[in-house]
Amino acid sequence: MRQVTILGATGSIGLSTLDVIRRHPDRFAIYALTANSRDEDMARLCLEFRPRFAVMADHDAATRLQAALAGRAETRVLAGEDGLCEVAAAPEADTVMAAIVGGAGLPPTLAAVRAGKRVLLANKEALVMSGRLFMDAVASSGAELLPIDSEHNAIFQCLPPSRVRNLNGDGVRRILLTASGGPFRTHSAAALREVSPAEACAHPNWSMGQKISVDSATLMNKGLEMIEACWLFNARPDQIEVHVHPESIIHSMVEYVDGSVLAQLGSPDMRTPIANGLAWPERIESGVAPLDLFALGRFHFERPDLERFPCLRLAAEAFRAGGTAPALLNAANEVAVAAFLGGKLGFSDIPLIIERTLSAMTVRDADSFDTIFAEDMAARRMAAEQIERALV
Repeated sequence: MRQVTILGATGSIGLSTLDVIRRHPDRFAIYALTANSRDEDMARLCLEFRPRFAVMADHDAATRLQAALAGRAETRVLAGEDGLCEVAAAPEADTVMAAIVGGAGLPPTLAAVRAGKRVLLANKEALVMSGRLFMDAVASSGAELLPIDSEHNAIFQCLPPSRVRNLNGDGVRRILLTASGGPFRTHSAAALREVSPAEACAHPNWSMGQKISVDSATLMNKGLEMIEACWLFNARPDQIEVHVHPESIIHSMVEYVDGSVLAQLGSPDMRTPIANGLAWPERIESGVAPLDLFALGRFHFERPDLERFPCLRLAAEAFRAGGTAPALLNAANEVAVAAFLGGKLGFSDIPLIIERTLSAMTVRDADSFDTIFAEDMAARRMAAEQIERALV
């Protein structure tokens, strides 16, 4: 039986993971659950799944959780980043779902990698920020890294096992990375300036958290996924082409030199890639409804519009710049998205803040995780300054 730790248990990926695990009590048990501050949600999960550990990143939330579980569960409550890293690396667990959103997910995900776990990677920012260092850690520890983003999991399923970490050879030509286009795919530039946070979070196909929903609306999510795909599959940017596919049924494709294109199709439900990662190389029931191709009728594809959605361009430029540029991009985006969600920034201002932040900072050699964490914090401060200037 696999012992599973879920980093980010109260988010959409964490809850979907628990739903799959709930269906297979003979195959999976929960070793630890973690969350940021939703102590009431965490208390309910602890009472159902009885993990040995529960970790709250927020110390006050940990105190509340401890009180809620007193006398009701034997779960030990930990707090802060140290607690997250402790359960991620604990020898008793063999599988770690890395689903903490944003740069905060890098330290515990890295701890799981260094401990040689099967890491189900749903946190794309970890690879965006640390790229080569992260993949080197995977190689040196012997960790088993399985992609959970629907697009990267689709690519993983469409590649021959011998080429999952290297596209060169075996007739692979390129990756066709699909994007839904988000809720504003047909909006004019003028209309984009007027959209609200509520509208940006209302994705037409997927049920996701606020941050990733906004990233999908700006196409930054696809830019981050392009960077992630380059590291996961040892691909060059010119080997990856983004295709806007509004139906979100074809999750990505791999093109071969003989003209074949292999695609992975499925309903837009994250339980499919989660089940694939949990049970790989086996297949298990996920709870996802069968795909009805007759009801769908047809698929559509479009080229992304980089004028209306410049975040995709900014991500490609950051990857080509190398070094700490992707970490700076990610940090600036997180700050800008938070400001937009908080009503301090317009939707169309998000890429402007990112571009100004990148222009104001020097790209350094990403020679250590300490450097990456320091530059991440510096970029967050710079992005906050750029937002304050924009508000004056």
